[in-house]
Amino acid sequence: MLASLDRVLLDPDRRSIVEGWRRGLLELLWFGIKEARACLFAVIIFGAVVLVPKAGLFGLARYDLLLVIALVTQAWLLWSRLESVDEFKAIMVFHALGFALEAFKVSAAIGSWRYPDAAYSKLLGVPLFSGFMYAAVGSYMIQAWRLLDLRIERHPPYWMTWTVSILIYLNFFTHHYIADIRVPLAALTLGLYARCGVVFRPLDRDRRMPLVLAFVLIGFFLWLAENFGTFFGIWQYPNQFGAWATVHLGKWGSWSLLVIMTFSIVAQLKHIKATIQLHD
Repeated sequence: MLASLDRVLLDPDRRSIVEGWRRGLLELLWFGIKEARACLFAVIIFGAVVLVPKAGLFGLARYDLLLVIALVTQAWLLWSRLESVDEFKAIMVFHALGFALEAFKVSAAIGSWRYPDAAYSKLLGVPLFSGFMYAAVGSYMIQAWRLLDLRIERHPPYWMTWTVSILIYLNFFTHHYIADIRVPLAALTLGLYARCGVVFRPLDRDRRMPLVLAFVLIGFFLWLAENFGTFFGIWQYPNQFGAWATVHLGKWGSWSLLVIMTFSIVAQLKHIKATIQLHD
């Protein structure tokens, strides 16, 4: 059924002839449908976070059951060919990077946040399902690129974007010991991608927006998702141990930087590389 939906979304049978504000509303509707479809993996993961009781189900602890749901979902996406093997490999990179970051952040020496529940599938204090939350970000980006027929204009040289991405990732670790360079990295990224635009197709016409704006918007929705995760007690920041509080707004910037790193990895996929223009 989803494969049929994808065919309709990628090549609608009837092209709209409406113009003006009606055209805008129609394109907004199609954009919303495509975005929702691209979020399939993320919706399943975060839907499970909301729906699985804190006490677990069927004799399984909550984190263990969330891991089972994530694995079954990932296997289904591959079996149904809604996700290619190459895409799966890239998503597993996000999983590994995410787990490494989580293990560092929850360690006794750092204690940036914690996973309060017991589970068999916790390793170094981190439930193994947590890596799939990072993988969900990569899955969304890959699916959105395909469904919206994304093309990147005036993309910076790859060595520059990879250098910035590595610095972004390392800063998540090193800022506990040396100066936090998130603000300089954000400024550097703004300059690097200032002329870069993303072309996307909500329905049957190309639209454009600055790529930096896309990074910021995706980062905002991830910040909202993080608020849901902490509200349901999946993980907790120190200021939430006694009672829930909104995740600090500064995390929005951190998520936006993480999106940039994710974008750089996704952009290496061969079928996406072909759509990117480098600077002359």
